[in-house]
This record gives sequence, C-alpha cells and structure tokens, in this order.
Amino acid sequence: MDKQILADVLVRLRRIQGQVGGVIQMIEDGRECQEVITQLAAASRALDRAGFKIIATGMRQCVLAGNGDDTASAEARADVAQLEKLFLRLA
Repeated sequence: MDKQILADVLVRLRRIQGQVGGVIQMIEDGRECQEVITQLAAASRALDRAGFKIIATGMRQCVLAGNGDDTASAEARADVAQLEKLFLRLA
C-alpha cells in the first residue's frame, strides 16, 4: 500500500484513539449520555472513513494492476471481489 496513504490512515487512527480515550474519561466523569453518544458516533464515523480509505486505496491498486496481462487481470478481479466484501462489511 502507498506509504503516504498509510501515514494518513495512521494519523486518523491515532486521533480516533484519543477520541475513544476521551469517551472513556467522559463515562468515568459521569457526563451526560447524549454527550457520550455524540462522541462515540464521531469516533465510529472516523473509523469508517479510515477503513474506506484503506479499501479505496486497495481498489485503486487492483484496477491499476488489472491494466496488464490476463493473469494480472484475473488476480486484480479476485482482489477487487475481496475488497468489495470488505467494503460491504463496513457499509
């Protein structure tokens, strides 16, 4: 996978890690349910975006690999099918 894309995903995941830590602290502090749920929803969306970014990158690489010979195209189709399954798990 592209190193710049992975670096971006890692930044997102570290930010999410901080959000989750904040949610834990909110619960320990007895914060209002609505506030906790709002932060959980934000963390969940951020996780989804990180996952979609990884899948989109993989799909892009598969499509580019599929522009070669027939063997590469067959492998790319198999990879795209696997990535589609992963995408649907997140959706």
